[in-house]
Amino acid sequence: MLREGKNIELKREYIEDIKKTVIAFANCDGGEIYIGIDDNGTVCGIEDTDEIMLKVTNAVRDAIKPDVTMFTECRITQMEDRRVVCISVQRGTARPYYLQGKGIRPEGVFVRQGASTVPATEAAIINMIKETSGDSYEKARSIKQELTFEKTAEFFKKRNVEFGNAQMRTLHFIGEDGMYTNMAFLLSDQCTHNVKLAVFEGSVKTVFKDRKELTGSLLGQMEEAYEYIERYNRTRAEFEGLDRVDKKDYPAEALREALLNAIVHRDYGFSGPTLISIFDDRIEFVTIGGLVKGISMDDVLLGISVLRNQNLANVFYRLNLIEAYGTGVLKINGSYADSSMKPLIEVSNNAFKITLPNLNYNPGNKTSLKTEGSFVEKEREKIILEYCQENNGITRQEIQELLGVSQATAILIIREMINQRRLVKIGRGRNVSYGVYRKKAD
Repeated sequence: MLREGKNIELKREYIEDIKKTVIAFANCDGGEIYIGIDDNGTVCGIEDTDEIMLKVTNAVRDAIKPDVTMFTECRITQMEDRRVVCISVQRGTARPYYLQGKGIRPEGVFVRQGASTVPATEAAIINMIKETSGDSYEKARSIKQELTFEKTAEFFKKRNVEFGNAQMRTLHFIGEDGMYTNMAFLLSDQCTHNVKLAVFEGSVKTVFKDRKELTGSLLGQMEEAYEYIERYNRTRAEFEGLDRVDKKDYPAEALREALLNAIVHRDYGFSGPTLISIFDDRIEFVTIGGLVKGISMDDVLLGISVLRNQNLANVFYRLNLIEAYGTGVLKINGSYADSSMKPLIEVSNNAFKITLPNLNYNPGNKTSLKTEGSFVEKEREKIILEYCQENNGITRQEIQELLGVSQATAILIIREMINQRRLVKIGRGRNVSYGVYRKKAD
């Protein structure tokens, strides 16, 4: 006698919910559904088996996406001299399978839990997508399938680049299963990955002067973010003899490349925003996602580029937003070639930060700057030294928290300040700290 279990479902008669069980079996380890057997295992049989088989095959074909028909078989079998309809379902290769009218959401995706068919959790859905699509975020099927592309289509038209169904397939907006990918989601009007911009008073994150949050197509976010930044990229006039020379706070090329880097190279597998912070003396671009595995910062500075988002970069390349891969950091540094202040690039395991110094910033008497090195680096040293004087020393952990940098960056700053005789090491091992270097009296 048959009993219901993880891979067996018994139905006295055909009901519409059978398609949910088909989905659950296809999303898990497969199973069989018997129509004509009571829950307790009693064989009741089916009179009109042809009608039931037609209902089953129509439901499987029309109500379940992606197409699961190749993983299902519907047949008539004899049990205790009665005719029973058996639906055999194999584990599918394009999981998650879902009800067409509900979409890739818990109310549309089902799994087996013991002898029951239950809605899948969002975490289970994401895991199924990763298993069938690999680790590439771009190539994975988008959880949201009701997407529109008004902003992206407008951008393509403005650049005289065709954008139709054929192009969407070529650009990997549509996967082999005919479904929208995460690549499509990133350039859709419904994209929830965002950019947050903020303007602060002075040089620290204490007083907001203005802020803005951008969502929707990444192309639209890029345009709006650049327009916002340009509003704060003021022009200062200087006179060289009789000639007036206008000078922007930030080189336009540096702003453009830093913004493109933040959008194209971000790790969209995480939900946190891209942060752009504007201070009196600098602009900071902070992006989720460190360097791609196997690539070092030295490689990046040499112009080597390994793309995290190959398909997204290809779209930007087609739209002439990117001229060549791997040149962004080189262009940023090149735009500051004639300045004593240099961009600062920091990398942690999960983040990438570019700081552009304001070429027109005049700190007045607030700090004493040397001509060599980065202005941002000198500001950091000033903060560390002031803390040391007020607290009779500082630890590496305190430097990390004070500056908001990684452990590796804190160690590099400490090492440089010791070499420059700005700090001195105190103690050893776990009790080590650092104090202000004081020149010994003759």
